[in-house]
Amino acid sequence: MSATASQTPKLPVTVDKPTPYTFDLGLLLANDPNPLSLPATNDRAALESHLAAIARDGAQVLINQLLTTCAISSTPQGVLLSLPPPQTALPREKPVPTPKPETKWSAFAKRRGIKPKTREQRRNLQYNEATGEWERRWGYKGANKAGQDEPIVELDPRKEAERKEGTSVRGDKRREIRERIKRNERRMRRNQRRAEGRK
Repeated sequence: MSATASQTPKLPVTVDKPTPYTFDLGLLLANDPNPLSLPATNDRAALESHLAAIARDGAQVLINQLLTTCAISSTPQGVLLSLPPPQTALPREKPVPTPKPETKWSAFAKRRGIKPKTREQRRNLQYNEATGEWERRWGYKGANKAGQDEPIVELDPRKEAERKEGTSVRGDKRREIRERIKRNERRMRRNQRRAEGRK
């Protein structure tokens, strides 16, 4: 078998169809309006080869159109072909975003000029100049719990006179924290009910 016989034959560069192709070179799109005529056979290989020939014709026509109509320039990175802007409007994958309705909090914050906290303000660390170390602001060993575990607590005589029977300074602080947590939970449940009612 000779080397020339083993090579595949060259296919034609021009493609003739009854109805010409339409192009959108910005999207590298070639539309073939001609009806698809499939061979009347059950042979899968023949069907695949026929579809491959149709696809090859479309690719050849698109390359011909690109090389004849688009500007070609040579750069140090290689040869560049400048595409025109797309003409076909493609459908969106996702729906058009709609603005969210203004919440009660966002309306209040806008009236009062309240801005969201910066990343630095949200950090749970602060520098303690007395110890020369970074410490947490809240949570485990937080700075807001300073003085709770000290053995000696300085008392105010006026506050001690107003203190209820059976309560202590340390208990008051813990009670205040628990009440604040419960109050926040109540507000959270109320806001959730309000948000569900708005939906």
